[in-house]
Amino acid sequence: MTDHDQQPLNADEILDVVDENDQVVGQAPRGETYARRMRTRCAFVLVRDAEDRIFVHRRTPHKLVFPAHYDMFVGGVVGAGETYDQAALREAEEELGVRGLAQPEPLLKFLYETAEHTWWSAVYQVRWTGPVAPQESEIDWHTFLTEAELTRRLDEWPWTPDGLAAYRELAARRGSGSLDGTGR
Repeated sequence: MTDHDQQPLNADEILDVVDENDQVVGQAPRGETYARRMRTRCAFVLVRDAEDRIFVHRRTPHKLVFPAHYDMFVGGVVGAGETYDQAALREAEEELGVRGLAQPEPLLKFLYETAEHTWWSAVYQVRWTGPVAPQESEIDWHTFLTEAELTRRLDEWPWTPDGLAAYRELAARRGSGSLDGTGR
């Protein structure tokens, strides 16, 4: 097993802990941040293919957060000392199983908060027209769906709550309820 194979289950990975203004106030292991509801950082990347379809996947049942849920974003936690941009590119390449991905385009940032979790969420988009080989330790199943196909499944499949919140935040900020791929 490689280090990348271990990473999704690594509760000891050190993360920056941030305040309500996204300023670093300390560091802690990932497992502790989840257990104690400490605010961290996350990068979400919406991936579109050449036909403008969105990469959708189901997370493995071994994930620390939202196991076996569907997601329309790839991404994950921002490591200690890492920038959102660095995490977005690293996570997207790892989860898609690709190299040479363009730097994802930042779209928005919002604070995701529930009774169980809290993290600052930077949302990106990128286009990838080549084949994908998703990371088996992260992803059980994947496909590319049109926006209409994805919308039809929003009430049918169990989605990651943070991914669903990011998707709805994008739609609301664009005003039309549509993700047209322009980033505006």
